[in-house]
Amino acid sequence: MKSLRLIALSALVTVGAFTTVLYTSCSKDACSGVTCQNGGTCSGGNCTCPTGYEGTSCETKSITKFAKTWTASDKETSPKDTAVALYTVAVSQGATVTDAVIQHTFTDSYFNNSINATISGNTITIASQAPDNDGYYVAGTGTYDPTTSQLTWTYTLTNTNVTPNQTLSYSGTWH
Repeated sequence: MKSLRLIALSALVTVGAFTTVLYTSCSKDACSGVTCQNGGTCSGGNCTCPTGYEGTSCETKSITKFAKTWTASDKETSPKDTAVALYTVAVSQGATVTDAVIQHTFTDSYFNNSINATISGNTITIASQAPDNDGYYVAGTGTYDPTTSQLTWTYTLTNTNVTPNQTLSYSGTWH
């Protein structure tokens, strides 16, 4: 009787181990059938996109929402609060998927040359630069709001030709 119990227990343990191995080897790969584009990688059934791309399958360049002609409404916020400047400005893709070029009319024709910026998700960033090489610098950040399709900016213009340097702060909304 004791050997019958031992045989039954051994059989039960064997069936349990076999079932466990079979179940774990048959679980579905959440990434099978998921194709991530533009160098994206799948994890848990979702694509993780490289910088510069977004969308369910990494199919859209992030620059897409920025690349257009905008109607800008900017005002000086410091050192004084001035009237709003209205103008148009064009943004296009730069040399790489994360680069943007802000065309000539930035800040109501303040600069003659284009301004370089970088895109990351819903943010566009202007690293400090002097587009005309004349001592006037610009730097700032804009955030795109997908619900309103607007771009909200804060930026500074700095004149290094005077001592002390003169810095003007601006805020604006582009639509």
